Amino acid sequence: MTAGDMITIPEECPAALVPVGTQVTLPAGSQVMVTQQLGGSLTVNVNGNLARIDAADALRLGLTEPVEEPVSSDEIAGPISEEQVWQVLATCYDPEIPVNIVELGLIYDLEIMPVNGGSRINVDMTLTAPGCGMGPFIAEDVRYKLQAIPGVVEADVRMVFDPPWDRGMMSETAQLELGLF
Repeated sequence: MTAGDMITIPEECPAALVPVGTQVTLPAGSQVMVTQQLGGSLTVNVNGNLARIDAADALRLGLTEPVEEPVSSDEIAGPISEEQVWQVLATCYDPEIPVNIVELGLIYDLEIMPVNGGSRINVDMTLTAPGCGMGPFIAEDVRYKLQAIPGVVEADVRMVFDPPWDRGMMSETAQLELGLF
């Protein structure tokens, strides 16, 4: 499945409207167009509105191919390094923007601390807009993927808005991807 594909939803499917985050149920028989399939979730256009569908619910769309999953335990072994955590963070996406949150410059701080025979990861992150209703969904995606790293006992994701995000915080790669150069 790729961006632009039209599908008819075979059964009801929970989703969150983008950018407000309101929980909705897409009814069976709805026609949707996939706009983004990145980081394990899907963004679809349904009746002119964008909706984010979690990876766990993607099978309700009738998908036969697997949706991208977080980094597996085979890919991360031994003590947790900062580089490995950045790799996992790069699998998280804003549902409206086809660029990962690392390249968007949304991660302000990362700390790995030993705790209870494992590691605790603290992340300070921001959003492209402080009032974005998708913030809790993005933060939960980050938390879920960090906690899936073998050896991680705790993951704390804190939203911060100082300094305010601006597009100058994006990497050159992100700016090229979005046509901002």
